[in-house]
Amino acid sequence: MLTFVAKRLIQLVPTLFFVSVLIFSLQQLLPGDPALTIAGEDRDPAVIEQIRRQYHLDQPLPVQYLHWVGGVLHGDLGESMRIKQSVSALVAEKLPVTIQLALMAMAFSITIGLTAGVVAAVFKDTVWDYLANVFALWGRSTPSFWLGIMLIFFFSVQLGWLPASGYVRPSENFWGSIAATIMPAFVLGNVGAAVLMRHTRSAMLDALHSDYVRTARAKGLLERTVVLKHAMRNALTPVITLGALELGELLSGAVLTEQIFSIPGFGKLIVDSVFNRDYAVVQGVVLVTATVYIALNLIADILYVLVNPRLRT
Repeated sequence: MLTFVAKRLIQLVPTLFFVSVLIFSLQQLLPGDPALTIAGEDRDPAVIEQIRRQYHLDQPLPVQYLHWVGGVLHGDLGESMRIKQSVSALVAEKLPVTIQLALMAMAFSITIGLTAGVVAAVFKDTVWDYLANVFALWGRSTPSFWLGIMLIFFFSVQLGWLPASGYVRPSENFWGSIAATIMPAFVLGNVGAAVLMRHTRSAMLDALHSDYVRTARAKGLLERTVVLKHAMRNALTPVITLGALELGELLSGAVLTEQIFSIPGFGKLIVDSVFNRDYAVVQGVVLVTATVYIALNLIADILYVLVNPRLRT
């Protein structure tokens, strides 16, 4: 197991290098000049020249890349050109918000999607199966912005149970934080639950028709034991992959949902940075997001081995 993890960690090095080059290269394709944006309306040539020197914009692209990578290796993601704040500090401020929202959304996805998928597979071609498929179709086809607005109208405006927007840190008010994020978390988790349900149903149907499940039933085991211990455990492999990708997508920021509910997370941060040509922030956020994706894929590979003993060889 340790050898497997060590090999995967070694493979991450060239992957991260390629990702960093790609992020820096694509960043240069954004239209506009950040120095002109920062200089403001006056655009004094002396000020523009000073900005170019300060942020190494007057140097060749390979030199700019080396400056950036050198800072990243030392834990310095650069400085925001617009608000003069460390990118690392911005990431540290916004990332916990997005992590909380993503984990709550994943809780909804796993609880609803996994349960519905197992029930649909066990009761195939029954009313429960049809209801689960209708739910999956509804979850995939319902626009997130529309669902968010409807939830705000019903639970905030009509009933007054939940705040319509805003964010409260758990350290300040735990239950207030849950109340502020439960609706956006459900909106995000709704789509993931629909996808998770379809994959779980398909994987469970394959598992329930396998030889080892028939053998378990022939031994006289309870149906609950057969479904949960034998079939479901072996059906989790594709579900783990989907869950890791969905969590990575949530951690990268949900732009529309964060805008509707005024959640100050990664999505809002990166959109504001792109509009303001704040290169350092865009590069830092995208690099952190890519690193999280890669780390989640590594965790998914480790979970494969833990769930399926056959992979340990």
